Amino acid sequence: MRTALVVPAAGRGERLGAGRPKALVELDGRPLLVHALERAVASGVIDVIAVACPPGAVEHVRILLEGALPVEPLLVEGAGDRQASVWAALSALPADADVVLVHDAARCLTPPAVFADVVRAVRAGAAGVVPVLPVTDTVKRVRGGRVVETVDRAELQAVQTPQGFRTAVLRAVHDAARGAPATDDAGLLEAAGHRVHVVPGAEEAFKVTRPLDLVLARALLAAGNADPPVPEGGTDRER
Repeated sequence: MRTALVVPAAGRGERLGAGRPKALVELDGRPLLVHALERAVASGVIDVIAVACPPGAVEHVRILLEGALPVEPLLVEGAGDRQASVWAALSALPADADVVLVHDAARCLTPPAVFADVVRAVRAGAAGVVPVLPVTDTVKRVRGGRVVETVDRAELQAVQTPQGFRTAVLRAVHDAARGAPATDDAGLLEAAGHRVHVVPGAEEAFKVTRPLDLVLARALLAAGNADPPVPEGGTDRER
């Protein structure tokens, strides 16, 4: 039984404004995708990796990743939306991958410990697991340019990746929902009636979406606060 990592990396990244797919934008000389995969592998819990590449860029990504990781990724061509890209990568996984993590390349500084925590929770019996952080901003529901409600944030959590699943469950809900929009994979499980559990997320696991996010990521790397990969062990939160 093995744990797989699926990375949908085919997004255009228009809000980042870099003129290239977001996963291939460089951070300190290396693509966001490489940073993300290094941290995933450093967790010590990943056996198989499948990356959904930007359309037409499979060979380019293969060259970028050559020799960069101890695990040689399976590369497939992604699609026009995230859900289709996840399905393409899922379809490439070997049959013995019983747990799968789905991770955004844009969350390139996610600490290795988060990957380990998610896998541990799935192997403890959960069908789906997501890392979360409490919402700290005041949240208001707005309609027609007017505030209609201030939402109680006590029960609100911001969801991150990697999201972890039993592979058979994720395949089943993706197969049933193909063509229906979904902002994350856990939402598909929720819609199908599965319980999704949570583990603590990490502030470093923010999503690089806008130019300001790249500035923050560079600052964290420069300050040594981005939990860089460790070659062995050290995946517990206490380290």
